[in-house]
Amino acid sequence: MELDNHAEDLASDLGIDKEEVKADLQNLVEYSVPIDEAKQSLRRKYGDGSSGGSNTPSSKEIAEITTDDSNVTVTGVVLTTGKRSIRYQGDDHVIVEGRLADETGTIDYTAWEDFGLSAGDTITAGNASVREWDGEPELNLGESTSLSFDTDSLTVPYETGGDAQLADLQTGDRAVNVEVAVVDCERRTIDGRDGETEILSGVFGDESGRLPFTNWDPAPEIEEGSTVRIENAYVQEFRGVPEVNVSEFSTVTTLERAVDVGVETTTMDVGAAVATGGIYDVEVVGNVLAVREGSGLIQRCPECYRVIQKGQCRTHGDVDGIDDLRVKAILDDGTGAVTVVLDDELTEQVYGGTLEDALEQAREAMDQEVVADTIREHIVGLEYRVRGHLSVDEYGANLDAESFEESEDEPTVRASAFLEEVHS
Repeated sequence: MELDNHAEDLASDLGIDKEEVKADLQNLVEYSVPIDEAKQSLRRKYGDGSSGGSNTPSSKEIAEITTDDSNVTVTGVVLTTGKRSIRYQGDDHVIVEGRLADETGTIDYTAWEDFGLSAGDTITAGNASVREWDGEPELNLGESTSLSFDTDSLTVPYETGGDAQLADLQTGDRAVNVEVAVVDCERRTIDGRDGETEILSGVFGDESGRLPFTNWDPAPEIEEGSTVRIENAYVQEFRGVPEVNVSEFSTVTTLERAVDVGVETTTMDVGAAVATGGIYDVEVVGNVLAVREGSGLIQRCPECYRVIQKGQCRTHGDVDGIDDLRVKAILDDGTGAVTVVLDDELTEQVYGGTLEDALEQAREAMDQEVVADTIREHIVGLEYRVRGHLSVDEYGANLDAESFEESEDEPTVRASAFLEEVHS
């Protein structure tokens, strides 16, 4: 049902102006409040405490719940639980979220009220609404939910508590616990929802690999070189890859032991890597087919550091650009293609000179494109082994390179291995 129709039904039931109801409803939905919860909230706001329906929700096992369900009654074990602050209707609201399980499967939940949930509790949630999140059903527990704690514990084939390694984390995970080394860390100021906000960002590492992180309420324990245990973190997508988010509700404690950071990376075909939708720290091998426009000598905005065109920044307008070097190269291995982005240091390596050398060459030729042409001569047609962070969006796949080295593999050996794989 369209938002317009929901608003019209509510306005008719409550006897108030449709546009006023629609504006309130739109505001709630934009902040990811499920439509049923939003409608019930507005009924309470305008003096009607009804639940929006008289049907008794059916009891279901978790594996039976689909995105077609509206409200269900379910019994399960709380595997994880953690708090997080979100904002809707202009106010901060603390939610409790995690994962619930029974013998048939697991499902994520969000509780809009604090029911006092703890990992290991066996609960029955009556009239829990169901919404679709990232293509999967999710339980929403609100004021209309009747929740009871069962004395008979349910036995489920899943571990409680939320401990995980970085390689196991996926976008959308909540209430997770990790023990990590802080590989990189920097303090910076961003424009947050309450104005300028100071955060920590960088890279965590453990035996399984590395992931970027953001600490929204800087914890003194998180500093480069330290090892920490973090409880109640959540995972969001950032530039196409999972990112660990540490909030004000997370617990950060210093570890007395060292955490070894895995140095190995996952090597994949380009096609398989792109199919993941985004992966942090991956290695691919392929041939450079072309160097794209916007490579070589470029200029960046001094405020946001974005690439500018003809002295114009999309955000800050007319600016005095900062000279920089960059390469955007098309890498193809026969299974797929990806745009490999080299920063200034890697670009200097493939160019064979410094930024000052590039500026001098451009002045002599009276054309800055000569720098990109030189780079094309050096790398197009050659095979490279590239390690970096892959993101995929509507504009295609991009690999931000950390290393870019000419491959020493024998092409005939790789071709034979590929053909053997195809025919096996």
